[in-house]
Amino acid sequence: MPRLTAAYKLNLASSRHCCSPHHKSTTPQAEAAGANRDDDAMDTAGEVACVDFWANGFGMRARIALRELGVAFRYIEEDLRVRERSELVRRMNPVHRSVPILIHGGRPVCGSLNILEYIDDTWGNKARCLLPKDPVHRAQARFWADFIDQKVFSTQTRFLKSKGDEKEVAKSELLDQLKRLDEVLGDKAFFAGDEFGFLDAALIPFSSMFRGYEQHGGFSLNAECPNLMRWVRRCKERESVKSVLPDEDEMYELHKKWYGIE
Repeated sequence: MPRLTAAYKLNLASSRHCCSPHHKSTTPQAEAAGANRDDDAMDTAGEVACVDFWANGFGMRARIALRELGVAFRYIEEDLRVRERSELVRRMNPVHRSVPILIHGGRPVCGSLNILEYIDDTWGNKARCLLPKDPVHRAQARFWADFIDQKVFSTQTRFLKSKGDEKEVAKSELLDQLKRLDEVLGDKAFFAGDEFGFLDAALIPFSSMFRGYEQHGGFSLNAECPNLMRWVRRCKERESVKSVLPDEDEMYELHKKWYGIE
């Protein structure tokens, strides 16, 4: 995997610790000054950075997981509203040229669920980890996380983009999928029991679009998925989650523009 590049150093130096999902740009002069000031720090083996876009649900997973395990990291904003990807993204993820990208000691880790496992493998311990210790429970967590990516996300996209009968079909499928997750959760505090874990981190970013689902589809998730909505409120009490999740109305407005929703 590629080591630190000059472009990476410049982008990393001009970023800040992820205390908010929104990013404010700096002037080229300020970026250059930051690069000169922080060059030595950028070469440390343990340096951690997360390249992402504030409204990217997949990237929110990584930022929440890092915060859950108390890992200090720098946040680098990659504006997905711009068609051309930055040099940093092209270098660190030349295959997909997508975010999120976790950069640890100059080496990139790509793919949101892959990043979650890497974070757990690297910084998890006996006292606190994300994946359950039991192999069967670990496999179940991975299965339902894959269900979210392969089913829920693709159905969300069809639901938001389609109209008429196709929209109604997609809405029904989306509700069925969310109800299935509601059943898996049951009356537990979190998906793995009493501790916030891997599957919670994988799903909670999608909740930032739940209000958008309701507005777009004319239904109530409190009525359709009561366990899931109680879980959302419980997750939002956690500092790791509430410091990362964006405003739900902003998320829906952004997706309306992306999908051409009137």
